Amino acid sequence: MFDLIVVGAGPAGTSAAITATRGGAKVLLLERGKFPRHKVCGEFVSAESLGLLRDLFASSYHPLLDDCLRISLGRIFLDGRVLPTPIFPPAASIGRFDLDQALIESALACGVEVRLQTTVREIAGESPFQVSATAGEFEAAAVINASGRWSNLTAVPAPKTEKWLGIKGHFTEADPSDSVDLYFFEGGYCGVQPVNLMDDDSPGRVNAAAMVRADVASSLPEIFGLHPALAERSRDWQRLSDPVTTSPLIFREPLPVRNGVLNAGDAAAFVDPFVGDGISLALRSGALAAKCLKSGSSYETLYKQRFGSIFRASSQLRRLLRLPRHVRKPFVALLAHTPAVTEYFVARTR
Repeated sequence: MFDLIVVGAGPAGTSAAITATRGGAKVLLLERGKFPRHKVCGEFVSAESLGLLRDLFASSYHPLLDDCLRISLGRIFLDGRVLPTPIFPPAASIGRFDLDQALIESALACGVEVRLQTTVREIAGESPFQVSATAGEFEAAAVINASGRWSNLTAVPAPKTEKWLGIKGHFTEADPSDSVDLYFFEGGYCGVQPVNLMDDDSPGRVNAAAMVRADVASSLPEIFGLHPALAERSRDWQRLSDPVTTSPLIFREPLPVRNGVLNAGDAAAFVDPFVGDGISLALRSGALAAKCLKSGSSYETLYKQRFGSIFRASSQLRRLLRLPRHVRKPFVALLAHTPAVTEYFVARTR
């Protein structure tokens, strides 16, 4: 009998498991994959969660934060314009290959019982919950679902609309800019930023992560060709990793609690990737879920209070970007001539 079972060992799940264990709970963490691994991700960790991340890491992984690249500038390439915006405090660029490994090792170090390559089939009952998995049957007083937006525990019927997919890869670039650059085109966008890996000294490594309509493109070379500036920039890139993909990408209203199970990270809601707050939301929502279980506070209420505005702002920006170019042209011109407006919109997604 466990106090808590956490499903999924990404940033949300490990954050929840570490927080609960340090609070005195007996925690089982179940993960269907294995580590280390690449994930479709912009690898942008906003400043709001860097203090929490340092607290979650075992001390042996603090150098990952101390030595990572810092991102203090964002550039939006839209409709033939470049919209720069400062990022302050600076964000961190941390490869998911390193981040997930550091978090799972930190969970093990603080006493979390971890079972990898274990798929959860079903969660039944309520306090105690019965969790059926490929590794056996388990019971817990509480369950946190951090299995992502598209697991068997969180799947919702895909809407009969356009299908979106995510794709990511690492490349070498001669002289990468110390910025996160977002290239928007009809049918999607691609984000590019420099990133380092702990045990790899490949010079000029950049992460290219895209969200695109499936009928527009299905590979990174195709995506690069959809934006003139990105096509020119990527012309001499050399691939460092095999591309990884995920689909479908579905946006819906946040669902923090379902059938008594607390949802964290993408299992609660999928935030628009271009706002760069996915990892931060995962870390913060996982920790919040664990703290609410200990204190008895309403996770659903606090989740909506702390994160609701982020989803509303990102949804508004998504609708703006999907307007026809001639309709959004005046607004883009305003952003280009009034940097404070761009900074305001960026701040609303934090």
